[in-house]
Amino acid sequence: MSSVTRMMSMVLSLQIITAFFFITATVSSSDSSQPGGFTMDLIQHRSKSNSSSFRRSNIDNQLRATPYADVAFDTYEYLMKLQIGTPPVEIEAILDTGSEVVWTQCLPCINCFNQSSPIFDPSKSSTYKKIRCTTPDQSCDYDVVYGDKSYSIGSFVSETVSIKSTSGQSYVMPETIIGCSHNNSAFKTSGSGIVGLNWKPLSLISQMGKHMLGAISYCFSPEGTSNINFGSNAIVSGEGTVTTPMFKKKEGPGLYYLNLDAVSVEKTRIETLGTPFHASDGNIVIDSGSTLTTLPASYCSLVREAVEKFVEAERVTSKDGTLCYKTNTMDVFPVITMHFTGGADLVLGKTNTYMAVNGGDICLAIICGPTIPLPGGVDAIFGNRAQNNFLVGYDDSSRLFSFKPTDCGVKQDIPRDSVSAASFLQFNITFVLFIYVLSLIRL
Repeated sequence: MSSVTRMMSMVLSLQIITAFFFITATVSSSDSSQPGGFTMDLIQHRSKSNSSSFRRSNIDNQLRATPYADVAFDTYEYLMKLQIGTPPVEIEAILDTGSEVVWTQCLPCINCFNQSSPIFDPSKSSTYKKIRCTTPDQSCDYDVVYGDKSYSIGSFVSETVSIKSTSGQSYVMPETIIGCSHNNSAFKTSGSGIVGLNWKPLSLISQMGKHMLGAISYCFSPEGTSNINFGSNAIVSGEGTVTTPMFKKKEGPGLYYLNLDAVSVEKTRIETLGTPFHASDGNIVIDSGSTLTTLPASYCSLVREAVEKFVEAERVTSKDGTLCYKTNTMDVFPVITMHFTGGADLVLGKTNTYMAVNGGDICLAIICGPTIPLPGGVDAIFGNRAQNNFLVGYDDSSRLFSFKPTDCGVKQDIPRDSVSAASFLQFNITFVLFIYVLSLIRL
């Protein structure tokens, strides 16, 4: 190679590298806070609660508590860490696919519950902005009532919300609409609020924008680490994955519906067909904020009867009629399978469907609801206890739910954040080009 040719090759290579650095720097600076997908760990909070007061989250009081009062079930809540304001203040809030509003307790607090972290002080945040609404005093207030009659009252505000992924990358959401709550009641949580994740406009996933594809997935562990995935990281695939259609209904705005075709108790299959519970456009709401699964009374009684025929242990009498037995082993109970439309058959583990209560008895963790459908047409809930050890995906673009049996307490091979993966690729390409230039110089 002549010296002129070699020099031209070197100049061309340097121009390529310079252009590459310019392009990647531009991409990194514009997208660093907007990855196409990321993953973060969740915190599990567990407490005792009467079956009449477990929190079944749903806005506008569409649900009400069951009449059961004398069985103390464990309540499971999965908390998500968020950073609010500038400078950022870290909070922990309940993950809730059954509601819309993202809110945290704020000063001044008229009526606040105890939380483990300091209450957010808007006066110390430079990015806090009040929102004006078309009301006489231009205030923009909200009043959210949940299924157990707990409530949050406050004002909608604009604030910066940051989420730190497991890789350490921060996902920053400037001018996010959140609820600043000044009056709350009946919450029993170590967190400071709720992260609404339904499909309505003010939920967290909706405010993340189209680049997150409206996609979330989570893996709830009964013990150990749980996590949640957003965007491209939320794709559920691989061996054992099953899918079922997602339904949205005017009667239950914002809620995610599945269609339950049948429930099997061991080999006894109980069809919804021929019962008032049968539907083809969604008959059960999936809710990450509710612990127990609820079925309408008439259909639930058929499931209970099948369980009763199978179990030979001594029955424990309870005032509320909850199906309980005096036993210290799950082995006496039948396996329950939920059959969703499209061939999505979820074989539930014993801990998904039975719970130890009252210091020794074991009860069926499926609650029979009222005989009349609740407001909003909701009379069945698929709770987070039954979802344990499944990777559960919500894909709003395809209108599909995905379920994959997974040991959620074991660290999974989690996809890199999109930005981290892009940076890794950029480094590799740059390194190859650098080696190429060195080889030219040596020539």
